Amino acid sequence: MLRTIDQSNRILESRALRGMFEARKEVFVDLLKWDLPVLADRYEVDHFDDGEAVYLIVTDLEARHLASARLLRTTRPALLDSLYPDLADGAVPRGEDILEITRFCLSRGVGARLRREARDRLLVGLVEYALANEVRRYTGVAELSWFEQICTFGWECRSLGKPCLHDGRWLVGLCIDIDDGTIDRLAAGGITAASREATAARAA
Repeated sequence: MLRTIDQSNRILESRALRGMFEARKEVFVDLLKWDLPVLADRYEVDHFDDGEAVYLIVTDLEARHLASARLLRTTRPALLDSLYPDLADGAVPRGEDILEITRFCLSRGVGARLRREARDRLLVGLVEYALANEVRRYTGVAELSWFEQICTFGWECRSLGKPCLHDGRWLVGLCIDIDDGTIDRLAAGGITAASREATAARAA
């Protein structure tokens, strides 16, 4: 199940949000050892997790987290322009039709097949959200190995500049163009959301 959470339904979706913040801590802090703030020794939450953030969260039928991403408006300070402007050759892309993808997270310990299905549902969901909200481009920051994987998904993804070393990690600023053919290009690359209901049921 794909949940879209914004300021209008944050209270109703509090369980899914807590599961996402907990999964982010397990992945980014415990596994990847990123130096990030942790709330109550359990949740990874930063100052971008405010009322303006939008979350796409793939859960099972009981709202347990499987995969998620945070979307930030680029008409206000976001991760790329605030912390990593050197990753872009020239100005960091901004605009009402440009959102930044951050904290792309897959839950640990759920099995390879389910992780793959949840990831694919999230990727297709990102495109569906963009098309429904007149978003024509996503930007983001990724470690070099993850960026190389993102480029294999089939959508139109490119770097905004050369990789740069930050705190021992090679990072890339990226840009993903979205149009009416993007979902078909993902499908050609083997990424579909056809199993979305089966994914939720198997995880329940």
